[in-house]
Amino acid sequence: MKSETLRDTAGAGRTLVVAEIGQGHDGSVGILHSMVDVAAACRVDAVKFQVHIADAESSPMEPFRVRFSPVDATRFDYWKRMELPEHEWRRLKERCDTLGVEFLATPFSNAAVDLLERVGIRRYKVGSGDIANPLLLQRLVATGKEVILSTGLGTIEDIDRAVELFSRHSVPIAVLQCTTRYPTVADDVGLPWIGRLRERYGCPVGLSDHSGKIYAGLAAAALGAALVEVHVTFDRRMFGPDSRASLTFDELAHLVEGVRFIEAARRDTVEKVMTEETENLRRMFGKALAVNREMVAGETLSTSDLEGKKPADGGIAVGELEHVLGRCLNRSKRKWEFLRKEDLE
Repeated sequence: MKSETLRDTAGAGRTLVVAEIGQGHDGSVGILHSMVDVAAACRVDAVKFQVHIADAESSPMEPFRVRFSPVDATRFDYWKRMELPEHEWRRLKERCDTLGVEFLATPFSNAAVDLLERVGIRRYKVGSGDIANPLLLQRLVATGKEVILSTGLGTIEDIDRAVELFSRHSVPIAVLQCTTRYPTVADDVGLPWIGRLRERYGCPVGLSDHSGKIYAGLAAAALGAALVEVHVTFDRRMFGPDSRASLTFDELAHLVEGVRFIEAARRDTVEKVMTEETENLRRMFGKALAVNREMVAGETLSTSDLEGKKPADGGIAVGELEHVLGRCLNRSKRKWEFLRKEDLE
């Protein structure tokens, strides 16, 4: 599986579930490692990180998206606090490898790409704020590694240009429907775009969900999403900009279980043929014809005289109804007695 692209896994009917930690660790390496451990225990396919290098991606002029922090004077200060030294990224990569989950990351600068190349990464996720950033996209092209594009802040023209760039250089891509609203209400999730994006680009398509509920991810899996990404947190009351739009780890476990169930249910393995087991059930639950009143020899049978009763082999099968109507009884029948061929003239 290590060499597989999302096109490979989607072709095999798999939906990858990605646990996005983002800034959920609030700068604590201990919390970050504990989140990785719990996410892996939920049986996700990948744990995703955000690699922020404040000097390379931001400045003190950057405004807060949401004024949430009483400890960071500026958004730049917040990114500074979210930074990790390279040796901590290496430890996280090693931890993911040990736990058997993919180490996935979003770089927010070319410097972050350089860091991740040194650490070692299989594929990249592009945040929707960078889908129209050719400087970053071209740096990712140079790596030759698969790229997952989030589209929440991109126009259709932005997505077209990004897809064309990677396709021109034969870089495998996937495109995620995404609404950059935290949390996202049901009306804004945009599930129909999964099909539209798949048809437009002919590549694997998935959902980056910020609803804070499991329903959108399950629905996306039912629609054949190649990947479902959700933010995770220990508790939605935790500090941070993304907590309210995250799943708890218990909810994440339910999401993974549901996606795996849906994967199995979508496989084309059910045929409408009778096996020995279904034949037995058909006899058990099927019905045979019986009379619904006392009848005497010589009476002609009509639908108002008949009832269907289990089991199917108790008498003449209900499927033979047309061959019974209008026939005369050659013997008397008690109410609710099965009708048999020898009862008919």
